[in-house]
Amino acid sequence: MSLVTDAFVSQIAAVEPWPENAALYQPLKSEQVLLSDNASCLAVQAFLKMCNLPVQVVCRANAEYMSPSGKVPFIHVGNQVISELGPIVQFVKAKGHSLSDGLDEVQRAEMKAYMELVNNMLLTAELYIQWCDEATLEEITQPRYSFPYSWPLNYFLVFQRKWEIKRKMKAIGWATKTLEQVFEDVDQCCQALSQRLGTQPYFFNKQPTELDALVFGHLFTILTTQLTNDELQEKVKNYSNLIAFCRRIEQHYFEDHDSSISSSTKLSKGPTLP
Repeated sequence: MSLVTDAFVSQIAAVEPWPENAALYQPLKSEQVLLSDNASCLAVQAFLKMCNLPVQVVCRANAEYMSPSGKVPFIHVGNQVISELGPIVQFVKAKGHSLSDGLDEVQRAEMKAYMELVNNMLLTAELYIQWCDEATLEEITQPRYSFPYSWPLNYFLVFQRKWEIKRKMKAIGWATKTLEQVFEDVDQCCQALSQRLGTQPYFFNKQPTELDALVFGHLFTILTTQLTNDELQEKVKNYSNLIAFCRRIEQHYFEDHDSSISSSTKLSKGPTLP
């Protein structure tokens, strides 16, 4: 967000307390949501739970088109609608809730750098696999993305989204990468995250930050999503401390609290998406 927009959102957000009927909107979970969107939605859910802020998860087939940015998830809080993790973090901070207030300037800069790494590597890899790997595109992405729509709209929307993603990949230099090179990028990202986490419960010792929510969203989703092959999951499974990290957050913030992550999505129970 721009500085002006950021200041405006902060001013509006600070006026009212967090309501009990706050809602988080995302695509249909069992039929429609894709790997990257599910990861982003879970990251925001984790962040709000870490802030101890109640939110009702609402699944809508047209959530992407309801969002002010065209991306999911988005939250509806009072009269405000805010989409994506970054703006949501700023909105929540304006209401007096922050996970990173205890960090010093150096730590905040480091946290932001690792969040950029996750977005630039894991999120981009997820988008590449969904839209640029032909097997995944045909078997998973096309039927799920087009699920709510009838022909010819379903065909047009898939074609449009595929074109947008491929244009993005070309702009960032990923268009010429092979699937194996993408998997290697994921492995390097996981290696960096594993080294930073070490034996700590969270990336900055004993308390979670926005980085923990973001990493959990992506890694948990990768670990519990069935794709056309297991290579992406295997890259994450090579790092035992990242697996333990995901279990720790799942158990502390999701188990026995609500049905946002159903019993079928537990790491021990396997994937939830076809």
